Amino acid sequence: MNPVDSYLQHLAAERRLSPHTLSAYQRDLAQLTQLTAGKPLAELSVTDIRGAIVKLRGHALSPASVARHLSSWRGFYVFACRRLGYASNPCIGLRPPKAAKALPQVLSPDTCAQLLNGDHAATEDNALQARDRAMFELFYSSGLRLSELADLDLNDVNLQSGEAQVTGKGRKTRIVPVGQQALTALAAWLQQRQPRDNTPALFLNQRGTRLSPRSIQLRLQRWAMQAGLSQHVHPHLLRHAFATHVLQSSGDLRAVQEMLGHASISTTQVYTHLDWQHLAKVYDQAHPRARKKS
Repeated sequence: MNPVDSYLQHLAAERRLSPHTLSAYQRDLAQLTQLTAGKPLAELSVTDIRGAIVKLRGHALSPASVARHLSSWRGFYVFACRRLGYASNPCIGLRPPKAAKALPQVLSPDTCAQLLNGDHAATEDNALQARDRAMFELFYSSGLRLSELADLDLNDVNLQSGEAQVTGKGRKTRIVPVGQQALTALAAWLQQRQPRDNTPALFLNQRGTRLSPRSIQLRLQRWAMQAGLSQHVHPHLLRHAFATHVLQSSGDLRAVQEMLGHASISTTQVYTHLDWQHLAKVYDQAHPRARKKS
């Protein structure tokens, strides 16, 4: 087995990364071979890696993309030194170009209400309407990732306790609260749910099998258009809205971290910047010494 295949097998079996993530690692390592003119990975030096970074920048890749490539390469060499007998890690000491951290877009509470409270019955049958409403209420209620919602099974949601068991990144599970609006929408969907071959999936397509992540994205776009929203709405935007609105109301960053399933608090801290933007806007509008003279 070649070194890259060994590494990918390790990521799949021991770290339980998703097929999508494995494909990204494979592409990044293949590009490293291309950027270094096919030189064996075991023979690459710090100079080779630095030259590859320069070439990536020459291709007009963003600093964030270059950083992702370097992270993929560094991870491979850590594995290769430990498991494959490589003499050294040529990525040690190299730093990616700095990139400004982009703040995620956020829907306001009023916009979320407009999306979720809209009447979609005129163009959809009852089952589709009930399913979509349950999905989107659950996104906003519990801050789920798209893959987490698509992977939910019937037994993962407890309507009595108002909780859901979610399997997130690295196959780690967590328990998240489910709000009353989402529980009501889920109960309505379960009355309409008609599975094929006793599939355990919570959300089904019209054939009675598990609804795909792409289909969920398209349904949310359709709902946003029907609700009269002008901006592009995607599932992660509802996750951002959940995190921001809970943080603004509670100020409890650790609780938001747990509910989002973030391994590091630093990942969650981006929402403190969003909250500061909100507070700064309120200050500018309310403080007598901050208001501009008319």
